[in-house]
Amino acid sequence: MSGRARGMWAAAVLGLVLLGAGSAGAASPKTRTQYTGVVNLNEATVAQLDLLPGVGPKAAQRIVTWREKRAFKRIEELVRVKGFGKKQFLKLKPYLTLQGPTTLKAEKALVQMGEVRVTAPAPAKP
Repeated sequence: MSGRARGMWAAAVLGLVLLGAGSAGAASPKTRTQYTGVVNLNEATVAQLDLLPGVGPKAAQRIVTWREKRAFKRIEELVRVKGFGKKQFLKLKPYLTLQGPTTLKAEKALVQMGEVRVTAPAPAKP
């Protein structure tokens, strides 16, 4: 291996070591939000509707405003509320109901990281 190739190889290895050490020490555990329970579209408060994935306070308020004019007869009617299309509805469907109490809870759960392998390129042939 020539001196130049050896120098490039050493720089690449040093960069990987520094990158790995810096990111490993500064990385915090990865979490994701896990949802359990359901939201009653006809009874939930703005705060309870805000717990739904992808629904913020403004969208939650639009749901409440819509149901004040007309109660939901089917959960599919959510697509009639401004800002809720078919894709958003399908994402929310498992958490929607029209009967019983609102029981939705959003909890942070740790994500299990798989083993990460870093491979260096093969040294250049002279």
